Amino acid sequence: MLDAFYGAFSPACFALLGLWLVVVQMRLPEWQASPPHQRGAYGIALHFALPGVMSMFALIDSQNPVFWRVSFAIVALGGAVVIALVRGYLPSSGASSGASSGASSGGGGSEGLSMAAYVVAIGLYLVVAVLAMIGGPDIARTEAALLTVLVFLGFNVAWLLLLDDRRIATAPAAAAAPSAPAPAVPVPGGVPVIAEPGGPAGASPAR
Repeated sequence: MLDAFYGAFSPACFALLGLWLVVVQMRLPEWQASPPHQRGAYGIALHFALPGVMSMFALIDSQNPVFWRVSFAIVALGGAVVIALVRGYLPSSGASSGASSGASSGGGGSEGLSMAAYVVAIGLYLVVAVLAMIGGPDIARTEAALLTVLVFLGFNVAWLLLLDDRRIATAPAAAAAPSAPAPAVPVPGGVPVIAEPGGPAGASPAR
C-alpha cells in the first residue's frame, strides 16, 4: 500500500545520512576532542539511518504484513535503546572555553531543545514498535508519518549541533608544564650560584 512512499523515503534517508557523514568529516578535527559532540553526531546519524533501514525492510516483501511488522518492531525497539544509551546531543556548559556563566546563557536553549528532541525520538520509536505489532492499513499510514517526523527531528538536532558555539577548553601544553628551576652553576672555591636567565654563568647578583 505504501510502496511508492517507502520507495522514495528510503533513498532520501540515506542521502541525508551521506550528507551528515560529510559534515562530520569536515568537523572531525574539532569534535574528536569532545565526547558529547561525538555522541551527538552518532545520534543524529541514527535519526537518518534507522528510518531508512525500516523503509528497506518494508520494500523487501510488501505483500507479507507479518514480515514488515516484525522488522519494524525490532528496528524501532533497537533504535529506542541505542538512542537512550547515546543520551544527550550537545555538551554541557562546563565544556565551554569561556566563563561558565556565559556558556550557560549561550547554549542553554539549544541544549534544552536537543534534549527535548532526544526524548521525543525515543517515545516515537516506542510508539512505532507498538503500532507495528498491532498492524492494519491505518496503522501503516501512521507509522509512515511518524518516520517522517523522526527524520525531521534529526534535521533539527543536526542544525542545533552545527550552530553550537561552545568549545572544549584545551590548555596549551607549554602552559600546563611546570617551569624547571634554574640550574646551579658551581663556582671554584665558592658556593654554587644560581644562574639567572640572560646573565653570564657564575656571575653573582649585584649587592
